[in-house]
Amino acid sequence: MKPLLFAACLVPFALLVWRVLTGAVGPNPVEAITHDTGDWALRLLLATLAVTPLRRLTGQAWLVRLRRMLGLYAFFYAALHFTTYLWLDQFFDWPAIAADIVKRPYITVGVAALVLMLPLAVTSTKGWIRRLGPRWKQLHRLVYAIGVLAVLHYLWLVKADLLEPGIYAAILALLLAARLPWRAWRAWWGRVRAASDTA
Repeated sequence: MKPLLFAACLVPFALLVWRVLTGAVGPNPVEAITHDTGDWALRLLLATLAVTPLRRLTGQAWLVRLRRMLGLYAFFYAALHFTTYLWLDQFFDWPAIAADIVKRPYITVGVAALVLMLPLAVTSTKGWIRRLGPRWKQLHRLVYAIGVLAVLHYLWLVKADLLEPGIYAAILALLLAARLPWRAWRAWWGRVRAASDTA
């Protein structure tokens, strides 16, 4: 599955390169590249978050082996997204970029999401998992905050049609809710009700 997933995750990038080379990105190529890379970063981030609930639902433990690659590709597209902004949109005008990050909340949360993704990408190897031990899981729980920041980035970016970012927000909410300890809560509530009935 890993070679197939690797190839599948490269398809959006290959199609984007083809569209750029053939002039099929429309009248505003910078905007098209920015949106395309951002969309795929968010989609793959949500796919990464979907692995654990799917494993629990299906009982297929092998799905966990795909999570690292999905996460790294999410970082890859997020890095392309930010590089497009730095290079093709701002032309590496660092004072303007710094002012933009401070002034525009959607850029602020987008940059924050990318910064938080960086240590997760760096520590995704087996060597880092061994070095960090239990702290590795604690560090990689940042992915939940990254998901929230990425969705906020999209919601605050869009000014008119909120349907698509709203769908992503709903998917993220569902994936986060799937991680809540529902069984523990139900057991606790059952004990509370039993205690009140016998009182």
